Amino acid sequence: MNYKHTALIVDDEKRITFELKDFFEINDYDTLRAHSIKEELEILSQRDIDILVQDIRLHDGSGLDVIAQVKENYPNVDIIMISGHGDMDTVIEAMRLGATDYLKKPFSHNDILIALERIRKSRENKSKISTLSEQKEFITDKVKQKLCSNIVSISESSKAMLESANRISQFDNVNVFLHGETGTGKEVLASLIHSISARKDELFVPVNCSAIPETMFESEFFGYEKGAFTGAEKNKKGYFQLANNGTLFLDEIGDMPYSIQSKLLRAIEAQEFFPLGSQKSIKVNVRIISATNRNLDKMIAQGNFRSDLYHRLNGFKIELPALKERIEDIEQLTYNFVKRFSNSVKKVIPEISQDVFNHLKQLNYSGNIRELKNIVEKAMIFCDSNTLTLSHFGVDKNNDKNGELGTSLNLEENEKKLIELALKKTNNNQSKAAILLGISRHALIRRLEKYAL
Repeated sequence: MNYKHTALIVDDEKRITFELKDFFEINDYDTLRAHSIKEELEILSQRDIDILVQDIRLHDGSGLDVIAQVKENYPNVDIIMISGHGDMDTVIEAMRLGATDYLKKPFSHNDILIALERIRKSRENKSKISTLSEQKEFITDKVKQKLCSNIVSISESSKAMLESANRISQFDNVNVFLHGETGTGKEVLASLIHSISARKDELFVPVNCSAIPETMFESEFFGYEKGAFTGAEKNKKGYFQLANNGTLFLDEIGDMPYSIQSKLLRAIEAQEFFPLGSQKSIKVNVRIISATNRNLDKMIAQGNFRSDLYHRLNGFKIELPALKERIEDIEQLTYNFVKRFSNSVKKVIPEISQDVFNHLKQLNYSGNIRELKNIVEKAMIFCDSNTLTLSHFGVDKNNDKNGELGTSLNLEENEKKLIELALKKTNNNQSKAAILLGISRHALIRRLEKYAL
């Protein structure tokens, strides 16, 4: 007969073990019997047991010692303790050591069924919790992978940025200040810091400070109680409470009105606040990551930003380089945007012409990575072939040298002009010029010597 589970009955009264064996086998348990601790330990070492029915007093020792040993060596075994003595101290000790249930002799078959049902429900709940935990870990890993794929770090400046983010993520109680031009990926970097920190299992709450009116600051950040004001029909949690034990990302912090900066400062310093209409304060544990493209030092000097708030936010500062400072990253960023767009519209990922990369490296991205993304996505809309070319970017290949090359077909003459053009576009930065030209820096240096440039 194929049984679903296996039970071990341990009691020095053979009559009890025989009766229980019959009952358990009727209920689909392959059932083994032991009449001493020695026999019990031998069986446990040889067979996988699901349910252990353990008598406390045996002639060769105490069942309490066995319970402790079983839970240490076989943690998945559920133990039903049985005893003819109602000593409550013994019962409490058995439960503390890991027994799942307790039955006092004499007990009925119905008592055993109830105990088995409790064990079944307990196992079911543990399985659900384990599954949810695995799903949460899986989702967290997927988020982390997605964020990492969005951050390209080929250039030295972007490598330094990512190294700083990785380092500060390990100190999850230190506030982080991100400074960089619009479109450099401040929210993506903030999300990455959160996702690899000890707070990763809690919420990451992004807030655009420039979008919150002064009159709504307290209700949005601290929440409110029902009836706090006209229209407050139910309790509402604010950003601080939502981000409790997680990360609150304050984007465009430089656009926050001066009049409400003191309220934000108090909440950050105390990690405590009062919701509107409430007399009870709420304690939180929130990490703040803030970001701006504005010069806060200048704003402080002009009296437009509080220096104490700035120093509270600026526990660790990361500068995000502009795209023109990380030209080496443009090829990989372009490929990532092409791949993402193709996946979203279920389109085959096209090859990308080298002319496209050369063209994109010459642009002056005032909107940084966000601008590059928009340019690439627009080109993908027009791409109906298996190769993304300059024509999809609205560029005439023959005119893509800005008219600075002559009509001569002399190779050396045009090579010299191309080098001059590349140096001009990169402010004489040889490394960046070499990337534009598609050659190594050493190859460029040789040509510079050759043409006396």
